[in-house]
Amino acid sequence: MKFNKWTMSLAALGVVSLGSAVRADETNAPVYLETAVSGTSISGYINTSAQWNVGNNGTQQPGYGNNSIGKEDGFNLDAAEVTISKQLDDSQWAAGYTFTTVYGQDAGAVGKPFSTTSSTNSFSTVTDASIKDAYVELRAPLGNGLDIKAGVFDTLLGYEVFDAGSDPNYTRSYGYSIEPTTHTGVLLAYNFFDWLSAQAGVGNTTDAGLGTRNGSGYGNAGTTIESKKAYYGSLSLTAPNSWGFLAGSTLYGAVEGGRPSGVLPNGGSADQINYYVGSVINTPVKGLKFGAAYDYVGFKANTAGSPTAWGDAFALYGSYQATDKLSFNARAEYAWESASLAQNYVAFYGNSGNVSSTATEAVYAFTGTVEYDLWKNVMSRVEVRWDHAKDGSFGNTDGDKNSILLAANLIYKF
Repeated sequence: MKFNKWTMSLAALGVVSLGSAVRADETNAPVYLETAVSGTSISGYINTSAQWNVGNNGTQQPGYGNNSIGKEDGFNLDAAEVTISKQLDDSQWAAGYTFTTVYGQDAGAVGKPFSTTSSTNSFSTVTDASIKDAYVELRAPLGNGLDIKAGVFDTLLGYEVFDAGSDPNYTRSYGYSIEPTTHTGVLLAYNFFDWLSAQAGVGNTTDAGLGTRNGSGYGNAGTTIESKKAYYGSLSLTAPNSWGFLAGSTLYGAVEGGRPSGVLPNGGSADQINYYVGSVINTPVKGLKFGAAYDYVGFKANTAGSPTAWGDAFALYGSYQATDKLSFNARAEYAWESASLAQNYVAFYGNSGNVSSTATEAVYAFTGTVEYDLWKNVMSRVEVRWDHAKDGSFGNTDGDKNSILLAANLIYKF
């Protein structure tokens, strides 16, 4: 029997036994490894892409999430992700864990606080590797069962997620761009009924960052008193089977508030608030679904008055699963933000210099994606995207108000 380099490396470290390592069968079942804990599995994906920015000289790109990381007009390793985990079983006192690491150009989008650098968007840091998830998961026999996560885990907010293969489109929305990506803290989850579930938690900061503390940034202790922690929660409603074709449709809302890890440009501290509402609606047409999402972020100094910086993003989604292999996905967006958000946190136009100190920065975007999965375990899709700068431009030198992107995306899941 042959073993891949990953299995051999784990064996060399004493993590797994070569005699018990098993490979995925034709149904693509998880690979279970013999470790100190039975039921441990390994999974992940390789995400590659090619982008062509039509008619753009590369001086500036729209500032939606994961875009401004040197991807224009080239071939990219977006992400190589590996997860080692043990899922909760059905026992009353179940326990498990998840560890996920990411390598590639998108790795900088994980665990990064909102930027206070005026020339970049919030997810444009350059790094090759990040820890995406690392948490202990427990279940306590309270009522229907209380699930607990402690460590670093994905944010509660958003229609889209970091793992591009779980999103309807290859490129990210502007709503994704003003959301956090991960939290370091504790999260509780409880299912009240089949149609109602809730989550609530407390963490170090409102934005992402492994080990961040409010008012300090990565790696410093900072101010850690309880009154300056971050708090978040969500509610999820699912239509029951008795609702006919609407069965399985969902309505989801989430909120977080507290202190970010960064500081305002004037050196003062601020509170951050994020709201998210999203829905996926089934239709009488088999395979046809619609979705909608609204995101808001606001930063407010510790004084009375309006938010110091704010941003809103609204998106509509449509998807049609034509066959087992062929699907079509579309997204229409409108996003707008204050100049202070554009200049200090996340610039929709990709550069704060493209908007005045008092102007509102607004953008339209339309995205169409065709997916045809010809190879087993491989997601293959092509995408066209048009962004329009309503109040400024995407480039300082050419004053370009329009950006057109053509992309091809291959993702192998294992």
